Parts: sequence; structure tokens; C-alpha cells
Amino acid sequence: NIGGFMIEKLIKLHSNSYSPYSNYAVSAIAIMNDGTEFNGVNVENAAYGASICAERSAILSAISNGYKKGDFKDLYVMVSSGEIGTPCFQCRQVISELFNKDSIIHCCSTKGEMVDYTVSELCPFPFGEDDLK
Repeated sequence: NIGGFMIEKLIKLHSNSYSPYSNYAVSAIAIMNDGTEFNGVNVENAAYGASICAERSAILSAISNGYKKGDFKDLYVMVSSGEIGTPCFQCRQVISELFNKDSIIHCCSTKGEMVDYTVSELCPFPFGEDDLK
């Protein structure tokens, strides 16, 4: 089952998180339309504004490797607390910019639970290019 396999991968990714201040590891895996996967973890910094979330880490890695808006299929996200966490609003903004509205964001727990949301459900009132005209 793909969900269980991805949960195991997300748990393993937690060990790559650099989260000495919050002790709150987050991992993410962006799945592209062609099946390629990009891993991401949160990377904290003593200057908190310089930190980056796992979701944006994975998404920006895909962009850095030549993928474009609309190339994203799914995103898997897991927090280390044992609960199901959802992307923060900065991450939701990036997700709404680059993913299709019907792409699925899989929010997973370390206990094996998963709740799925479409981008439209997570971002019901997106700010986008039309707002800049």
C-alpha cells in the first residue's frame, strides 16, 4: 500500500530534520506527475526567519531540478508530534501557486494515520497572479 510505504519514508526522513530549537521535526515528499519524488525537511535557524519548512524545501528542490508549475501531483507531509499536522500558511501559499487545485496533500501522522485534502480545500481563497493585476 502506497500510503504505508510513504509513511515509513516520512518517518525515516525525520532524522534529517535540523530542528534543535523546536524539537519538532517535519518531513515532506513532493510527488511529480512523472513519478519523481523530492524529499524535504524543516531546517531551523537561530535567526528564526531564516528557517524553512519541509514542504517548501521539497517543492523548491523540485523547482531547482527543472520542474515547473503544474508538474506537481501530490505532497505528503508529516510532523514528529504523533499528530496529523497541516502545512503552515506560507507553505499553503507556495502550494497554491505551483500545484493544481485538485492535487492531493496527504497529511500523515507517525502513528500511520492519514488525512487527505485537495489544494482547494487547504487554500479556499488563494492569492495568485490575478490579484496582482
